[in-house]
Amino acid sequence: MTEPATGAIDAAFLDQAQPEERTDPAWAAVLSMALGVFGLVTAEFLPASLLTPLAQDLGVTEGAAGQAVTATAVVAAIAAPTLAIATRRIDRRHVLWGLTLMLILSNVLAAIAWSLPVLLLARVVLGIGLGGFWSMSAAITMRLVPSHVLPRAMSIVLTGVSLATVCAAPIGAYVGDLWGWRSTFMLAGVIGVVTLLVQLVSVPSLPPVNVSSFRSLLDVARNPLIRLGLVLILLLASGHFAGFTYVRAFLEQVPALSIETISLVLLAFGVGGFFGNLAGGLLAERSLKTAVCLAPLVIGATALSLLVLGASPTAAAISVALWGFAFGAVPVSVQTWMVRAAPDQAESAGGLMVATFQVAIAAGAVFGGLLVDNAGVASAFAYCSLVAFLAAAVMFFRAPAIRA
Repeated sequence: MTEPATGAIDAAFLDQAQPEERTDPAWAAVLSMALGVFGLVTAEFLPASLLTPLAQDLGVTEGAAGQAVTATAVVAAIAAPTLAIATRRIDRRHVLWGLTLMLILSNVLAAIAWSLPVLLLARVVLGIGLGGFWSMSAAITMRLVPSHVLPRAMSIVLTGVSLATVCAAPIGAYVGDLWGWRSTFMLAGVIGVVTLLVQLVSVPSLPPVNVSSFRSLLDVARNPLIRLGLVLILLLASGHFAGFTYVRAFLEQVPALSIETISLVLLAFGVGGFFGNLAGGLLAERSLKTAVCLAPLVIGATALSLLVLGASPTAAAISVALWGFAFGAVPVSVQTWMVRAAPDQAESAGGLMVATFQVAIAAGAVFGGLLVDNAGVASAFAYCSLVAFLAAAVMFFRAPAIRA
């Protein structure tokens, strides 16, 4: 990739003029976006905590039921770059309402599913809503607040991810055990209804601007700053999911923690992610380059510390919690980077970002599995540490020193 001139990069980052620069942040609408993220990510995570009773009730294997997660990820990867184009003439407020309706519909379908195909259909509907919402969330948020508080607004939106990460699995398992797995999906549907009501009263009209097209996707992909962000995502997400997918196996084998202790350590990862998201938003407001460099650096260091000090239960728990803190800062810093890099084509940039993230997740999990099967669980953490450090180095040497 040809090194762009520093002046050109600076100009791209400094030119933040939007078609409709707001002076009054619409924080209620931003909160409704956070509720939407919470509902979508909660629904995405639910099958993992309900897999056994769900598979038994539908009369399928756990492996087959697990394809409910795969279906959502695959459809989200396709929907992310294409939905903005398909709805390019529609008010973004109406698109947002439609995506939230898909969240509600998917949960209702899942709750009444009488067969695996119906469940997979429900997850396909969720994938469309998930991919579309993620690809447009930064662009919509950017139109709701002044540019100088965008990282703070994105941090609020992405708090929904952190809360879902902490709450979805344990609450889903508890409610499923108490009232059955179908009631859990119905509860997720209620969250979607609440979200839609808040969006109906808080989100202002957002007529489409800078209409997305397949040509705009290609144009955005040629932007050197966007390509840099996509490289960061590929490295960091593949490394994270190559390692963290197998963190339970590592904690069982190396520090030999009990299942109860592992649950607490994973809870610490989620809590760390919540505070990391807030810290990432604050840091991105002050120095975006620092934010996109520091998160992968800390992830690499924590994965390395697990390899070196992981036999100690205390050191392993601290490392996993710090890992969660660092990874919690990734979404807000990366999304802010992408919309800063292409402020006039934020929806196209968001679509490429989400599609790349989904591909990186799948590639990381598959490659991590191959490493674990052939070289042991430690090899996955070594790979995670290596590519995270590489991501930090790429951003340190190539990212412009621009304050957000």
